[in-house]
Amino acid sequence: MSKKTIFQKIIDREIPAPLVYEDDLVAAFNDINPVAPTHILIVPKKVIPRVGEAVAEDQATLGALLLAAGKIADKLGVTARDKGFRLVINHGRDAGESVPHLHVHLLAGRRLEWPPG
Repeated sequence: MSKKTIFQKIIDREIPAPLVYEDDLVAAFNDINPVAPTHILIVPKKVIPRVGEAVAEDQATLGALLLAAGKIADKLGVTARDKGFRLVINHGRDAGESVPHLHVHLLAGRRLEWPPG
């Protein structure tokens, strides 16, 4: 059995972290190293190491991540056209992946430049 990621430990309530959203497929919580005033991590409860390793059977989980992002953004009041938010998924070390458990970063609360870093 492989070692649990920090995200699995949060989902399993082994590490305390207030959840900002949870349903049957995903959980969401604040990033401990935020890069924006609002920085939420949306994590599937099923371990998928990274987006490029998802398979057809993960389709519902992948959709659930994006639907949760919309619900969370609406709850936080950042869905208005004049505000907005960004979703980021990193795949691999060079992209900035630090935890091998697929997750979506929801960033908001400041102007986000383009192109990203």
